[in-house]
Amino acid sequence: MNRRNFLRNTGFVAAGSLFVPAFMKPLEAMALDELSLYKNLVVVQLSGGNDGLNTVIPFGNDIYYQKRKSIAIKPEEVIKLNDMQGLNPNMAALQEIYDQGWMTIINDVGYPNPDRSHFRSMDIWQTGSDSNQFLSTGWIGRYLDSNCQTCKFPYTAIEVDDSLSLAMKGQTKKGIALKDPAALFRNTNDPFFKAMLQNDKEHLDEDNLGYLYKTMIETSSSANYIQNTSKIYQSKSTYPTSGFANQLKTVSKFISSGLKTRVYYVSLSGFDTHVNQIGQQGNLLKQYSEGMAAFLKDLKSNNKLEDTLVVTFSEFGRRVEQNASNGTDHGTANNMFVFGGKLKKQGIFNAAPNLSDLDTGDLKYQLDFRQVYGTILDKWLDVNNADILNKKFNTLDFI
Repeated sequence: MNRRNFLRNTGFVAAGSLFVPAFMKPLEAMALDELSLYKNLVVVQLSGGNDGLNTVIPFGNDIYYQKRKSIAIKPEEVIKLNDMQGLNPNMAALQEIYDQGWMTIINDVGYPNPDRSHFRSMDIWQTGSDSNQFLSTGWIGRYLDSNCQTCKFPYTAIEVDDSLSLAMKGQTKKGIALKDPAALFRNTNDPFFKAMLQNDKEHLDEDNLGYLYKTMIETSSSANYIQNTSKIYQSKSTYPTSGFANQLKTVSKFISSGLKTRVYYVSLSGFDTHVNQIGQQGNLLKQYSEGMAAFLKDLKSNNKLEDTLVVTFSEFGRRVEQNASNGTDHGTANNMFVFGGKLKKQGIFNAAPNLSDLDTGDLKYQLDFRQVYGTILDKWLDVNNADILNKKFNTLDFI
């Protein structure tokens, strides 16, 4: 196998970019038995624009049923949380989580002058920008760039995926995209890979290849650390057989084995429900809820739930009124979920959406999403949110 084919086959180069960023070295010297005492943040992205009104159903509001004659969830099917709102019946796995006080629902989260493009709105949420501002770094990436005490470690942020989201990219530091630590370990310990690192040191002086080879050398060091640390933990919990649940199982393995990581990022896609929404969204919400419930119970059994905060977002909600195809079109404000063992305000955080006071058919946001980010940065990650979000946002009392 020649050098070019090896690089292509091992996935270190794809579409002209690196999937695995540079690491600090040496990492093997770190004690593998030194368990993490850090607070962990897990960010869950629901891609496609999840319909918040059919997720947390305002069953106590007649307007909801007037606007959604064929796709509204019937009152008798709703998992009622109070006299106004309840969960989609496909989210039954989260009822116990909610009752335990491990879940907070934040209604009507958005931002001024919302954008209904998937790509643009996702960029806004991932970078923490204004709607008319274009940033090339993500909010987590800028946290990595900051001088926080723990950000010196290169694996401070891990995305359980094949590629790295904009949210995880800073100016000088980036997270790592990693689905399977064992696979990365095998690739970086391949005899050809090791021989290439030993025999091609002359490429370290070349601009492009130099960066690549330095990255590969440091990745080899990091792969050993991640694999050797995480392999000591074997989960005894049962997870559903879904890709999303498997992502969360990997995160639980990393957290419970003591990996020195502050931020994890996972995603579930398919929420763009323009046509025949009920079945499609219901299946996704079931995957989400069952995977999340298994994850939180796993963390609890390992005494890690109080040190973990999970936040779920989608790039926008949907229009209040259904369309002619038994679906919903791109909207604006949406709900966010926060999970953890140390929630200050559990249950429903703020008032239900006001369906009688809309902005040309869309929900008006009550809270800026950067207030949620700002709260997490200030109160959980211990950095000044103004340094990361480029201006100060008032914090909220959910933690």
